[in-house]
Amino acid sequence: MNEQRMVPPEEIERQKAVAARLKAAGGGRVWIKTFGCQQNEADSEKLLGICELCGYTPTDDPAQADLILINTCAIREHAELRALSGAGQLKKLKADKPGLLIAVCGCMVEQEHRRRQLFTSYPYVDFLFGTDRLHLLPELLERAGREKKRFAVTASQPGGDFGVISEGLPVHRASAYRAWLPVMYGCNNFCSYCVVPFVRGRERSRDTETVLREARGLIEGGCRDITLLGQNVNSYAGDTDFPGLMRRILALPGDFWLRFMTSHPKDASRALVDAMHESEKAARHFHLPVQSGSDRVLARMNRRYTAAEYLEKVAYIRERLPDAAITSDVICGFPGETDEDFEKTVELVGRAGFDMLYTFVYSPRVGSAAAEMKDQIPHEEKVRRFERLSAFQNERAAAINASYVGKTLRVLSDGAGENGIYSGRSSQNKIVTFDRAVAAGSFAQVEITGAQAYALSGVVTDR
Repeated sequence: MNEQRMVPPEEIERQKAVAARLKAAGGGRVWIKTFGCQQNEADSEKLLGICELCGYTPTDDPAQADLILINTCAIREHAELRALSGAGQLKKLKADKPGLLIAVCGCMVEQEHRRRQLFTSYPYVDFLFGTDRLHLLPELLERAGREKKRFAVTASQPGGDFGVISEGLPVHRASAYRAWLPVMYGCNNFCSYCVVPFVRGRERSRDTETVLREARGLIEGGCRDITLLGQNVNSYAGDTDFPGLMRRILALPGDFWLRFMTSHPKDASRALVDAMHESEKAARHFHLPVQSGSDRVLARMNRRYTAAEYLEKVAYIRERLPDAAITSDVICGFPGETDEDFEKTVELVGRAGFDMLYTFVYSPRVGSAAAEMKDQIPHEEKVRRFERLSAFQNERAAAINASYVGKTLRVLSDGAGENGIYSGRSSQNKIVTFDRAVAAGSFAQVEITGAQAYALSGVVTDR
């Protein structure tokens, strides 16, 4: 079931009225720290847009801020610990500036045990708000200033409600030529290791015409690289399915690339690959998380596909998109994973030929089914498997990138970095450095002359 329920327009207007009052009162400066996935980055762009509506201007220095927002992730323990550490570093800032407002938001806040921890161990945090409550930020800021007492507003609390979509709020995009474009939220898959359905809610899709209107505006505004976002983007269910949405955006006039993430293998259809095959605007990059190469482990993960079915999908992508890069995710040390299971994962990674593999040590997530499984793997063994698989993949990634030497790739420039080196990304999402100045947001043809495991280098050509 893929539901959508809109925040009423009158509620959005009410929040804008509150924002106007805050702006008239003087605003200040805001610093936002983001942890986690691309959806969190997109959420932070919306948060910054709302903050600007409230009269706040962005700052890169938290010591100069009057408002600090920590946007958190709950998918892996490492991300949670980084977010908690980041919040811990704000204690002195609050002591030096008692009027500073500090809020923690995002996925971690939707977990009751983390809310309790934040209120108990971080007394200088003023309020918490969850993933479906971004549109309420003006009201929450006004409340924090008025009541002078701590509070939390989340969808997972008693009386809370996941499932709403807010439209009509401003977005402050980090880039003028690359953009995140959320098309759906939440997940219905309930993979046994994952808490996304509990912290993001069930699947709900944005209106197709609204998405098309936003995509058209981005392209007309000079955006050259758009990434459609969703926790399970293939489950998009607006007025069309996801391949249909891709086709409609790809048909828009303009010179741009269209990407998407993240795909669930069970839902990544041949129709989607065919839609990509039909247009040069479809970026030649397919991220398809496999998580394990063992059918036994995949079943315990509740992934609902087999290793053979996964490899069939990879083969079809290779057939229809021979120039595409395929990347994936793997969890090392899932409960009950035997040496034989792990070897099957190594075998699948070798057969699939991934351009890049994001490898993670399994960490139990409170509330997930896997956290309750009895046969947890010792940490040392998880790390050993992680290190072996990483080394195995690094060799293959280096060989794949070496095959690009002598080829010419179209690259979207990011300009010069702090080191003065010009770089950008190809349609395959490869990082490419090059020898000549190319303005950020412009395309260039780059002949590849060198390769490392996860980067290419070359010279700009006129071809």
